Amino acid sequence: MASQPDVQSSSIAAPTYALEFEKPILKMEQEIERLQSLQTTTGRDYSDVIATIREQLQTALRQSYANLTAWEKVLVARHPRRPLTRDYIRMLAKDFCELHGDKLFGDDNAIVCGFARMAGHRVMLIGHQKGRDTREKIEANFGCAHPEGYRKALQKMQLAAKFRVPVVCFIDTPGAYPGVGAEERGIARAIAVNLMEMSRLPTPIVAVVIGEGGSGGALGIAVADQVGVMEHAYYSVISPEGCAAILWKSGEQAARAAEALRLSAQDLRKLDLIDAIIPEPLGGAHRDPEAAAKNVEAWLGKTLRDLRRLKIETLLRRRHERLRKLGSQFVTTVPSSAEAGKGRARRSRPVSAAREE
Repeated sequence: MASQPDVQSSSIAAPTYALEFEKPILKMEQEIERLQSLQTTTGRDYSDVIATIREQLQTALRQSYANLTAWEKVLVARHPRRPLTRDYIRMLAKDFCELHGDKLFGDDNAIVCGFARMAGHRVMLIGHQKGRDTREKIEANFGCAHPEGYRKALQKMQLAAKFRVPVVCFIDTPGAYPGVGAEERGIARAIAVNLMEMSRLPTPIVAVVIGEGGSGGALGIAVADQVGVMEHAYYSVISPEGCAAILWKSGEQAARAAEALRLSAQDLRKLDLIDAIIPEPLGGAHRDPEAAAKNVEAWLGKTLRDLRRLKIETLLRRRHERLRKLGSQFVTTVPSSAEAGKGRARRSRPVSAAREE
């Protein structure tokens, strides 16, 4: 496994990058560092002052992250210090054995695959990888996979099914690669085939959105029995910038588009589009990656235990039912029998409820 730069694991150390709404927090962190440095060099005791600033820092973090807008959630999901798939592999996976190539065109660094032990289970781990520094980002196309990446993922999933090993997918991509080469090699078909095959793969599948969950690029490895989204991640049919460019002909309306898309984990859970929200440490996963990884591990462990108790026939039936009834945001107008007879105004019902009737 390629080594990854360590991600920041302390909420005290001042980050080198701060989002706009984090700048007051950054000043407090820098002040704590300054006082700690003075305490070391001069021998004077600043512990009371540091303790007071720490309390103010915790309060500011709690207030800021409890009231994030949809667009701010997107910015947190894209934070350059946020842990990536290879960071979670380093923190959670044991005996990771990476597998490469799609046996047709080549190897795509935007998707990582391999056998591992995670949360007490042997799993096939598949995830998007954006890259940490410039070189890695270019090699991985910033996490935007080509067709060969999705073919590689599907082949490894089928290998997992052969050995009755569950599949764990980490989602973190702005979308599939939109270039000419990807179109020439059949990106749409590659994703479509993954959707179909994952829907009937005879082994448990669990997906976690750890950062960005953009469009079909995310969905290509996200058809699962259970889908969890981290507290400050997002999952959407299109990026806010792409949506704004289509609807308002300007990427400057991205914040407005983010609100309209209902893409936060909290909105997705209300709409019954995901199964769980995985909590993050105070201030986001980029402030304490180890704590974030423990939360992911706890959810994976419980979810995999529950799924592995099911017979394959039951698992596939439940997966099919879940996909057929996915979401509660769509409504259809269905008259009751009494209303239909009397010609009264019709009432709106969720599609899922109407289908069951």
